[in-house]
Amino acid sequence: QETCFATMSDSPNARSQPIDEQLENASSRGLAGPEKRQVLLLAGSDASRPLAAGIAKQLKMPLGNMDVGRFSDGEIRIKIHDNVRNVDAFVVQSTCPPVNEHLMELLLVVRTLKRSNVRSITAVLPYFGYARQDRKMEARVPISASDIALFLEAAGVTRVVSVDVHCGQIQGFFHNTPVDNLSAMVELVPHVCNKIQLDEKICIVSPDAGGVARAKEFMDFLNAYDINSELAITIKHRVQAGQVGDMNVVGNIVGKHCIIVDDMCDTAGTLCKSADTLIELGASKVTACITHPVFSGPALQRIGASKLANVFVADTIPLSPQAPEKIVQVSVSRLLAAAISCICEGTSVSSLFKLRRVGSQSDLKKLSEQSS
Repeated sequence: QETCFATMSDSPNARSQPIDEQLENASSRGLAGPEKRQVLLLAGSDASRPLAAGIAKQLKMPLGNMDVGRFSDGEIRIKIHDNVRNVDAFVVQSTCPPVNEHLMELLLVVRTLKRSNVRSITAVLPYFGYARQDRKMEARVPISASDIALFLEAAGVTRVVSVDVHCGQIQGFFHNTPVDNLSAMVELVPHVCNKIQLDEKICIVSPDAGGVARAKEFMDFLNAYDINSELAITIKHRVQAGQVGDMNVVGNIVGKHCIIVDDMCDTAGTLCKSADTLIELGASKVTACITHPVFSGPALQRIGASKLANVFVADTIPLSPQAPEKIVQVSVSRLLAAAISCICEGTSVSSLFKLRRVGSQSDLKKLSEQSS
């Protein structure tokens, strides 16, 4: 019978390595070392299973055997079939819609593991739900992102791995738990670059002032390929939540291929309005690079009817089969697998936070193929 465990070395003095080298070395030595530690990888729900399976494939280990179902009255039923005593457990669960269902599943899986005497519990949260509720904007409202962090710590999570959490300060909501917030741009940028023509003028567009740092990071990566770009910012005026009124653009976008960079897309109102405004003001083409495809409500219909040429998204959230062809999904399974390998082996995760730089178009094409 195939075991659901893998063994990884505990070598705290090992140096940090890029994604490819980390996975290659882990595969070549069979994830074994001087001090063997059992590792269990679990998919928290069916929604997270495809990504968890991709991570398991990269690590060359099977997923743990766990059932997540419902009783007749709708209550969640959890059953882990593997012996988990003294193992390092990694639970892959995106708290995407239905967010409360997935969050409760995660909490119950963590409590089940905790009561089964695991060595450690790492919550791998590709998408961190409630992240937009990170501060009080008016009286008598919760800071929900902080409360979710409190729930996870109280449940027994010993480490959190996330991808492009909405606001960096959310990491500080975890008072006793280290958080590794990875950047999906490592996998997304090569795919976007392959759509850029050599003679095109490029402008990176931030949808708001808060996304300027992310847009500048994107620009730095393009510069590594000798692709020059400029920066622009759209200034939106919201009528109400999910509805955008007028929009202005700061920066020169005339005759340029504009690439909108953001961490998530919900109803796509801002994204499509930005694309329409950029085209109206003289942009030659508009592409979007989004980490989390929340795509609620009329998002898919809006994108399909918009002037966007392509929308690149990560697989942190499952993509609907009804998604238009212009939406291209890129897997972050390699990135998360490398992070898990680093954590288990005691190597630095810091190298995975950085955008990888290669010097030729052939290397760029190879990177994008690896992420497909």
